[in-house]
Amino acid sequence: MTAKNNKGVVVKISGPLVVAEGLPEARLFDVVKIGEKKLVGEIIKLVGRQVFVQVYEETSGLKPGEEVEWMGYPVSVELGPGLLTSIYDGVQRPLEEIEKIAQSPFITKGIEAPGLNRQKKWKFKALKRVGDEVGPGDIIGEVPETELITHKIMVPPKMSGKITDIQSGDYTVTEVVAKIGDNEISMMQRWGIREPRPVQNKMLASEPMLTGQRVIDTFFPLVKGGAACIPGPFGSGKTVVQHQLAKWADVDIVIFIGCGERGNEMTDVLKEFPELLDPKSGRPLMERTVLIANTSNMPVAAREASVYTGITIGEYFRDMGYKVALMGDSTSRWAEALREISGRLEEMPGEEGYPAYLGSRTAAFYERAGYVKCLGADNRDGSLSVIGAVSPPGGDLSEPVTQNTLRVTKVFWGLDSALAYKRHYPAINWLSSYSLYLDNIADYSKKNIAENWLDLRLEAMSLLQQESSLEEIVKLVGLDSLSTKEQLVLETAKSLREDYLQQFAFDEVDTYTSTKKMHLMLSLILTWHHEALEALDRGVKLSVIKDKKNLKEGIARAKYVPEVELGTLEKLLENIHSEFNTLA
Repeated sequence: MTAKNNKGVVVKISGPLVVAEGLPEARLFDVVKIGEKKLVGEIIKLVGRQVFVQVYEETSGLKPGEEVEWMGYPVSVELGPGLLTSIYDGVQRPLEEIEKIAQSPFITKGIEAPGLNRQKKWKFKALKRVGDEVGPGDIIGEVPETELITHKIMVPPKMSGKITDIQSGDYTVTEVVAKIGDNEISMMQRWGIREPRPVQNKMLASEPMLTGQRVIDTFFPLVKGGAACIPGPFGSGKTVVQHQLAKWADVDIVIFIGCGERGNEMTDVLKEFPELLDPKSGRPLMERTVLIANTSNMPVAAREASVYTGITIGEYFRDMGYKVALMGDSTSRWAEALREISGRLEEMPGEEGYPAYLGSRTAAFYERAGYVKCLGADNRDGSLSVIGAVSPPGGDLSEPVTQNTLRVTKVFWGLDSALAYKRHYPAINWLSSYSLYLDNIADYSKKNIAENWLDLRLEAMSLLQQESSLEEIVKLVGLDSLSTKEQLVLETAKSLREDYLQQFAFDEVDTYTSTKKMHLMLSLILTWHHEALEALDRGVKLSVIKDKKNLKEGIARAKYVPEVELGTLEKLLENIHSEFNTLA
């Protein structure tokens, strides 16, 4: 950057879009600061002498003729110790620190605060010695960031050589902890949010991301490194599902992005998450969580940047070899920000006014998920799973954001307002949802859950599909028109829906189910079905089978049996066989 060419002037203002002139060396996606208050913006378009900037703050009061300063670097995030437990806005400004500076819960224009604390000292433990040869991604030291997570200090990408100086000790994130040749290394890296971090290679993901949610883990599993979509209308439970995944998913790090959601929903997240305990360790969940809060009343440009800020932080922890899950709530608001910015740029609109490049932007975001071989000589693996909620207007899944998301994700958890109105949660419709990862996890399921797990899943899904067909007949001509075996299908499917798929997130036992318990619960329902079919073949009446209420009640109560008492379910399984053997 040349000093004489880094200043320009504002010539036009249109909401969050500012047009400037006089920056001949400016580059696309670089940062600029505008006006007396140094409002932060990003260059999104270059046309001749004009530079189009999307501003991440309120532009009211800004006037043509004010100075624009080109900073010479792209919009970036600061990566290093201190990310975990933090609450940021869409461009990585720490909200708690900003509240102290502004002495107000509202973000005042022009306030700046670094993403990482510059004063706090971290205990750095060197893992390499002077004279060691290192390359991109090699871990040279570590920092105990929280009780749950050890932060790995890595050699930046595109850097290699011999370590000429390294010492353990207490350092701030900006102090030099090592030297590679003449290059000084601190614990903090900067990385442009729109550039994916490099890896050695992406690999085929074959391990499920277990969530403890029965409908997900049984019927529509997501792999570690996969991408999932949760579309659903207002009130169908998108946020509840994402909260459950954040708390229970089998991952090391959680990145939760509130992308343009209503203030009250984001407030719930900000209040609840710091109080939640990690169920596996008993420590505060925030010790392995990063929150990015961008509500609908914040500037629209920052909303567009928030998803990139979050996924870049997720990639950074993935590069350490951790398993990371990113929740985006909701990507519809991100797409609406794209639409507004595109409109102000006077670009040719696509379907429903969204920009024509909505599909490619959506794909580029979700493609940053993956199970990867990380950079570094230690051959470590890491994964980044992305779960994006979509809020289609009126629940219309044919709208552009949902359709573009479905094209690039392999898991579809379709939320159904009809199920939500019946108080059936999670309200994931088992007839319309799908997962394309079932073949990937087939070997894992047989080895780690049960040999017959996929067979049980297939049979349960078949019964639910039969129920849907039979219900149409019942509506037309009544239940008595069905055969006894068809009536038994309805009875078993009802048990699958109410006793297995329905799960109470606020019950301390039912909120999470291990795969061992899932297998026992599913075996109970399907074993009862098989025994009942055999009894019908022996001439036993369906009414007699239904009179065995102790078995049905035992199956219904199974979801409330604690994990440490699963022996009671195994005994119930034996009782089903013995009870049906007594039926004449």
